[in-house]
Order: sequence, then structure tokens, then C-alpha cells
Amino acid sequence: MKNNSVLDVIDRSFNDVLSEKYLAYALSTIMARSLPDVRDGLKPVHRRLIYAMRQMNLRSDGMPKKSARIVGDVMGKFHPHGDAAIYETLVRLTQDFAVRYPLIYGQGNFGNIDGDNAAAMRYTESKMTTVAEALLEDIDSDTVDFHDTYDGDGTEPDVLPAAFPNLLANGAIGIAVGMATSIPPHNVGELCGALEKLIDKKSATVAELMEFISGPDFPTGGVMVETLESILNSYETGRGSFRLRAKWMEEKLPQGQYQIVITEIPYQVQKSNLIERIADLLQEKKLSLLDDIRDESAEDVRVVLVPKSRTVDAAILMESLFKSSDLETRFPLNMNVLDKHHRPSVMNLKQVLQAFLDHRHEVLLRRSQFRLNKIEARVEILDGYLIAYLNLDKVIHIIRTEDEPKQVLISTFALAEIQADAILNMRLRNLRKLEEMEIRGERNGLLKEGAGLTELLNDEKKRWKTIKEQIRQIKKQFGDDKVLGPRRTLLAEAPQLGDISFEAMIEREPITVLCSEQGWIRALKGHVKDAAIEQKYKEGDKERFVIEGYTTDKFIFFASDGRFFTVGGDKFPGGRGFGDPVRLMVSMGDNTDILTFFKYDEKAKMLVAASDGRGFVVPMKDVLAQTKNGKAVLTMPDKIKAIICSIIPEGHDTVATIGDNRKILIFPLSQLPEMGRGRGVTLQKFKDGGLSDAKTLRYIDGLTWYRGSMSKGDMLPWIGARASSGRLAPQGFPRNNKLS
Repeated sequence: MKNNSVLDVIDRSFNDVLSEKYLAYALSTIMARSLPDVRDGLKPVHRRLIYAMRQMNLRSDGMPKKSARIVGDVMGKFHPHGDAAIYETLVRLTQDFAVRYPLIYGQGNFGNIDGDNAAAMRYTESKMTTVAEALLEDIDSDTVDFHDTYDGDGTEPDVLPAAFPNLLANGAIGIAVGMATSIPPHNVGELCGALEKLIDKKSATVAELMEFISGPDFPTGGVMVETLESILNSYETGRGSFRLRAKWMEEKLPQGQYQIVITEIPYQVQKSNLIERIADLLQEKKLSLLDDIRDESAEDVRVVLVPKSRTVDAAILMESLFKSSDLETRFPLNMNVLDKHHRPSVMNLKQVLQAFLDHRHEVLLRRSQFRLNKIEARVEILDGYLIAYLNLDKVIHIIRTEDEPKQVLISTFALAEIQADAILNMRLRNLRKLEEMEIRGERNGLLKEGAGLTELLNDEKKRWKTIKEQIRQIKKQFGDDKVLGPRRTLLAEAPQLGDISFEAMIEREPITVLCSEQGWIRALKGHVKDAAIEQKYKEGDKERFVIEGYTTDKFIFFASDGRFFTVGGDKFPGGRGFGDPVRLMVSMGDNTDILTFFKYDEKAKMLVAASDGRGFVVPMKDVLAQTKNGKAVLTMPDKIKAIICSIIPEGHDTVATIGDNRKILIFPLSQLPEMGRGRGVTLQKFKDGGLSDAKTLRYIDGLTWYRGSMSKGDMLPWIGARASSGRLAPQGFPRNNKLS
């Protein structure tokens, strides 16, 4: 509606406006910030940075200029999003440990693999590399479309001509709204081989292309340990991951000693953080085979690992470090890119390579047509020059005597306007016989070149042959380069971790584990008699669990949210002090209580049940958790809590339950299902309240409780089928409704 004021009021739903604005934001993030273009492999900020450096004539063979000036030009002309983001992009494109084929040459401090920041932009200088120049090749030959800059004061390219396969060669990482991209870098020599194969055989499969592309080739090297089947599946679907390890060697020392030297670390792992993490593990005594770690790096990576003794197997030591540190990482593959229509899609390896070839084909067509148009225009002018030379005296007379010589020349010699302008602009010193011969030579050369271009435009096979030759030139220039060309990431078979026992690497020592009422835990050395009596606890706290075991044992916590948590015996804090809270060792919720704590027994089974009276039997081997988040086994609705977790001793064949209503039910254990996870089945039916306690027993032994018992004959009134209501407990049964 319209009011009487100057402003117009538009009546719209808030949800509609919010949806429209958020969609605009999402599209802007996807198209203009986070996802690279499949054709040149660049995001807008990269493209604008390289194009601005070209406008500043910062060629690879020229002098660099201050990075601050470059950033200012980019921000002022093309990218009004802040200088910090632009400079961060510039810095990354110079780092040879971050980019496989750097697009920018940097002079000054541009950071290092330790994670140190680059110097301020006013201190560093930059210029393009030959790789960036290859991306810009023929950009002035109408090979790509341009659009207005944000202020309409100039134009910028939609995409670069990209003679270099930058997307796969340098990779890309980005997070958009509801989607992300993660593409590892590859070896350009291998990429060129696959591109040639795809030109020769359009129907080539991803498996055939993998005969040329072994896998990613990271700037920092390392060793990729992934099966061929896994790599193939990742490339076929465009999604997956690659397992990458540090490269190491065994260095012999006198007297039979040795040390391990790490020479390459996984991609995007900061060396300083890696060493700090391993040092922390050493201090926490979680690396029993490692004695010390030293950083002896200079320009190259050299991290020295000192084993506990010369009898320690180097391979087993490294396996323990791969498992517990960033010496082994996984790099994700998600080839989510923008196609030539600026639509995001996940492509496989073949589709990405074909998109690059299609772009190069379009560039070749546009460049050839542009050059042909230029030749035709030049030949037309040269024809006008030749007419002038053949009629030189008459032309000079017309120019000297006529008031409008241009129109007279056009009418007299049937010239085009552009030819007449060229004749009138000709210098007197060019009016010589030698110049005429040079013009005829230039004309013949242009006609020959034009005929070749016409033939190229009319012959698709010839165009693909030309593209193939261009790819060979890229391979020769970059793939055969002594520094950039050789593959850096080695390929190895996936290790057979099943053959290595990590428990064997832990020194077996007896311990006594104490867990208090408030959840503070510690491990005393040895099997200590009367440990609970001798030990002190925090004020208001007291002993709850005391378990004897070994450092090689696993210990299980069961919590009231139905989760099981696993902690190795070597991971508990020492016996000095009050120990550490369990919640620092596992990710247990603040409103969650520990119900049971016991030593792991692979052959044992347990009865688990919740307050709503549902439960089941679970093998202990099925509750082992691999992470700090634990393993959810007993699932329950809101406001219901787990209350029972008891190990079933061998020979037990009967279950006894009691509800809040003091009714007891006894039924065969065989009526309970054995499950790995779930809600289970109803143990006892309750009209009011829920389950109070449950236990297993041998039927022949009868039922016992605190200061009371009944024989198997006495149990008959309480025996029934599972999920029955049961019968009131006998006189004298404890008021706390506990069966134990």
C-alpha cells in the first residue's frame, strides 16, 4: 500500500523477505567466493589478483612491486572486500608448501611451514610466475567474456583462458552455504598425459585415465597409503579421501643405536604444532616407545625421533605415532565446482578434465576467429596501400588539390573508408618502392595465415590436434621442469595394521584403579591391598570403584545416558594427588552419571536396562568405544535413564527384577534377546513407576539379597514370563528395593 509520505511501504511477509535475502547471500557465497570455476580453477579473488598484476605489468621476467600496492589496486578496482583477505590470498599463492605450482613469486617473508605469519604487505614484494602467465595467455584476443567491475569503472574477465590445468594441478578448498569443495593438487605432467588420452579417446574411463594420474601430488610430499580401489572410487564419484603419511627414514648411529628422521610431513600440517603435539604425548607418557623428539630443520624438514632403546622396532614406533598424531592425516576429496554456466555440481575426474578441454577448445575457436578478423582488416588496408602505390601520382595530386580528398579517393579508386583513412595517414617517407615490396610480402604472409586459420575453424580434428600440441608444450614447460616437474608424493600400499599389535607396544605393569563417588580417577602402581582404605579423597568425596588390572587392559565406564566409554590402562593419571575427573578423559555430559566401572573381558556378556523397564543382553566385545564420545548402546526416550549394567557370570540362567512398586518378577534369562544396540524388550510390566533393580542368578541357587534369601522352591510364586507384572516382595525385603 502507499501512504501519504514520501516513502513507499511494501507489505510483505517477513519469511518471504528473509528467504529471498538468504538465497541471495547463499548464491553470492557459492558463486563469488567459495567454489572455483572448473575451467581455470580460480575463485574470483584469485582471478582478480592475477588480472590486476597483469595490468600492472608484473611479468615473471620483470621487477616485483610492493605487495601493498598490488593489494590496493585489486581492492580499488575489482575486489572491495578488505585488504586482509586479498593479502592472505596473495601470500598463499606464493607459498611453495601450500601451492603445488605457485602463481605468484614473493620476495620477502611470506611465512613458513611452521605456521609463522608473513610479514606485513608494506615489507614484501611480488610478481607473477610463468604459471600465472600461462593462465592469462591470449586474454587480449577475445578468448573470454568480460563484465563490468563493481563500480562500473572498468571490466574484468569472467574466466581466464587457462592454458594451464590449474584446478587439478593446484587444487582448491572452500566452504560455501550448504556445500563445500576440497580438491587436492596433482602433478601437471600426469594431468597432461591424461588430457592427451582423453583427446585421443573421448570414451576413456576414469580407470584408463588413472593409468596416467597415480593420485594427488602434494607440495610437501609425503607418502600416500591408499588402495587403488579406493582411489578409483574417489575419482569416479568425485568424493572420497586420501590417506597421507609423513616420509621417514632410519638413520644408523654408533654402537648399534639409531634414530628416525622425518623429512616430509603431510600437506597442511604445521610442523610446530605437530612437534608440540608429539611432545605433549611424551609428557603424558602415552608414547612408551619414544624417548625424545628434536626439530633440526633448516630450509628442509628434519624432525628427529629418538627411540627408547635400540631394540625398539622402528616400524612399530612409527605406527604408534601415525595412530596418535598428525604424522598421518586424511585429505578429503569433494570436486564440487562451478561449471561454465556457473552452476555448482560435483564432477568426477573425467568430467573435470573434459571441462578443461572444452574450455581450451572454445578459447582456440575465439582466438582463431579474432586473429582471422584482424588479418582480414589488415589485408583490406594493405590492398588500399597497393592501390595507392599503383596510382601514386594521381593519389598525391588528389591529396594536394582537393578540399575533400577522402571522398575523392573513395569515389575514384572504389576504396573503403578505412582504406582511404589509412592512405591519408601514411607518412611521406613510406612512399618508396621498397615499401611496396614489403607490403606485398606482408599481405601474402597474412593471406597464408588466414587460410590456415579458416581451415582450422572448419576442421574439428585439426583443432583438437592443435590443443594436443598446446598440452604437450605445457607438459614440456612445467612437467619436465627440474624443480616443479618431478612427483613429490610417493605412493605405497596401505599398511596392514592388523599385523601390528599396539597393545604390545605398551609396557605391561600391574595397576590398581581407583574411581571416587564424584568421578575422580587415578591408577596406583602395583596391586595394592586395602587401596581404598589407605588412599585419601577430596573433601566430601569417597571411594566407589577399586579395580586391579594392568596397563595393557581396557577399562569400561557405563553412563546413565546408555553410553559405554573405553579407556586404556596406560591412559589413567598416576596415583599422586586425587587424580583427574573422568570427564576430562571421555566426553561425558554434565548431567550424566557413572553407573558401572569394570575391566574389559572379551568373552563376557552384560545385562543392561533402563528405568522404563526395558533392557537386553549385550556382549562386552560390542561395547568397545573407539573415540572419547563413547558408544551409544542402550537407546532411550527423553527423561528415561539407564540404571542397570551388570556382568552375567558364567552359569547364570535366570533374571530377577523389582519395580518401584516393590513387585518382584523372576523369569528365564533365555527370554531376553542378545543385541548390540537398541531399546531392548520389556523386562517387567509396571502400572505405576518403573524398574528399580535387576540381577541375574543361577536358578538352582535361589535368590539372595541383603540379609535375606529364598530357595528355588520358595521362588515359585514370583516366577513368570518376561513382561509380567510380578508379585509383591516378601516380608523383610529391604525398603530400598535393591536385589543385591
